[in-house]
Amino acid sequence: MSAAAAGDVLAPRELQGPSTAARFYRPALRFIKKQPLGAFGLLIVIILVVLAALPSVIAPQRYDDFDVTARLQAPSMDYFFGTDQLGRDNFSRIIYASRTSVIIGFSAVLVAAAIATAVGVSSAYFGGWFDTVFQRLIDVWMSFPGLIFIVFVVAIFGNGRGTIILTLGLLYGAGSSRVIRSAALTVRSMSYIEAVRATGAGDLRIILRHVIPNVTPIIIVNASVQVGAVILAESSLSFLGFGTPPPFPSWGRMLGEAQTYMTQHPHLALFPGAAIALTVYGCNMLGDALRDTLDPRLRRGA
Repeated sequence: MSAAAAGDVLAPRELQGPSTAARFYRPALRFIKKQPLGAFGLLIVIILVVLAALPSVIAPQRYDDFDVTARLQAPSMDYFFGTDQLGRDNFSRIIYASRTSVIIGFSAVLVAAAIATAVGVSSAYFGGWFDTVFQRLIDVWMSFPGLIFIVFVVAIFGNGRGTIILTLGLLYGAGSSRVIRSAALTVRSMSYIEAVRATGAGDLRIILRHVIPNVTPIIIVNASVQVGAVILAESSLSFLGFGTPPPFPSWGRMLGEAQTYMTQHPHLALFPGAAIALTVYGCNMLGDALRDTLDPRLRRGA
């Protein structure tokens, strides 16, 4: 064995670099230390995703199981969140309803991010009349009242989950495109973009390899904040009766059904409302923490 090989074998552990576990835990611990509210928001989002993925394992009953002899029961050890007017377990229904919020919230944000990235980056990169036309279309797009526009579309095309996801994605993609366009304008003005163009690189290559990677932190931060807004919009839609059709539960529909009995049985509205508020709070705190962590301007200020 050569001396170099022996040195590699006998090198101290501290000279071999951090392990895979250390490379994961150190940034995580640093994030928790610097952004405790963001870490709490991340914990809420993780719990929400776990509940949405495994409702049949976590919930003590199915969402459509009912017992008419146990109607409008107050919270107890048998029914943690009480029962509704049909004798259904509210705790189980809230857990199952988290799947609706997660699927619609994350899917609509993915659609919005894809639309906003395509429109914002292309508009900023090409500029000129192309940018002017697109921005005027965005002005018209954003002039529609949000909730009224969603109700209008759902009333025409039905309240299927796909229709709601696409409508919310289109609605929230308009405002996001302005934010991404501003970031892409800054990237386009950098000298290295001119250098890459001088080497003969095409527009598509420059956009995919240089512009989009540099605005990705803005896309991630914007999407994380929008998840809470989309979940709130879906709950409002369900509260008005235009959300996902029954029998599958939704937090907004549970609030709507609780209106008649809310005075005598406030738990019917308290727990679904708390689920919505806690989820939106967690998404907003996570989005703020990601903005502080990923935005290079804020990092330089810190």
